Amino acid sequence: MKIVQKCSINAPPQNVWAVLTDPYQVVSCLPGATVTEKIDDRTYAGTITVKVGPVLATYKGRICFERLASDIYEAEITGHGQEEKGKGGAEMRMESRLYALESGGTEVTVSAEVNIIGLLAQFGRGVIQDVSDHLFQQFTASLKNKLEAGAPGDRPPPPARAEYVNVLSFGSRAFGRAIGRLIRRIFGFSKS
Repeated sequence: MKIVQKCSINAPPQNVWAVLTDPYQVVSCLPGATVTEKIDDRTYAGTITVKVGPVLATYKGRICFERLASDIYEAEITGHGQEEKGKGGAEMRMESRLYALESGGTEVTVSAEVNIIGLLAQFGRGVIQDVSDHLFQQFTASLKNKLEAGAPGDRPPPPARAEYVNVLSFGSRAFGRAIGRLIRRIFGFSKS
């Protein structure tokens, strides 16, 4: 499944790049994510826990910076992980690019090919897209908080770190969208 996301950050590209190429700072913006080991300068092991409705899944895996082009702010990252308690897994190839904005800020574009198998995959492509959108929104909000605030003394205290990404808070919207897709499929309605 292909996932494409964009966001704008009110910080210069070099500051955004410094955060996005540091796995320890990235996981600080993702609830439920942890770096457990630095394997080498480009490869890291870690976990992420996601809760979708009643389903709680923890994935343990690795990410690798396959390509880092700091002169043009492009990165290519691969990752794979296995559910700790199940037979599911996920693989990802992600490309990201930063663009300087006239305002002095940065546009971040992310394109990823993701393959998920197992329990979470049974929710279907639409729900997985909704979960992806929700994760990206949480990550972006945290990244903006980290980069757009003034000096460290001017920043509001960060919110308490969650043990997992809780997608239940938007579960009814995702469920409603899934039901809508199902009805359109069954009755042949097109989305208008």
